[in-house]
Amino acid sequence: MARQPRKADFPVHQVRRYLEPGPIVLVSSAWRDKTNIMTMGWHTVMEFSPSLVGCVIAGGNHSFRLIRDSGECVINLPTTALTDAVVGIGNTSGAEIDKFREFGLTAEAAQEVGAPLIRECHANFECRLHDDALVERYNFFIFEVVKAHVAPTPKHPKTLHYTGDGIFVTAGGVVDRRSQFRPWML
Repeated sequence: MARQPRKADFPVHQVRRYLEPGPIVLVSSAWRDKTNIMTMGWHTVMEFSPSLVGCVIAGGNHSFRLIRDSGECVINLPTTALTDAVVGIGNTSGAEIDKFREFGLTAEAAQEVGAPLIRECHANFECRLHDDALVERYNFFIFEVVKAHVAPTPKHPKTLHYTGDGIFVTAGGVVDRRSQFRPWML
């Protein structure tokens, strides 16, 4: 029989350390002449066909308005090779800088949406807003993935998974960026 672990009370505002296992993604957006990239740690697959993904984008985030106005974005999957860019993007505001230029990332034209792909990412998922019923109340967007681009190798890329306080885990290891961490800017 498996050993029963002892448990202690845990702060409810930190449950993300256990419930947020999905990979960190970079969400790129565009509206008129503006583009942005935001780091996102929480998203959820809601349906397989059509392929629906839900996520919360804070109303004060620079990307919120671009995505709300365009109804589109690209969910880009970085690998651990982009850890410093992921942290830097999360710590800066696209209202103040061009994140593509600042972090040395390449914007590529998407096939189905106006938001750019990030070439350096392992995968890119072009998305259109599918349902906005929960946006005004909860900032919860439901996107439909309308086009997917995935590098054939490696088959299982090493991705980042955020657990809070500047700590990321990977399959088989931990990436510690506490010395660089600040609450991610809007």
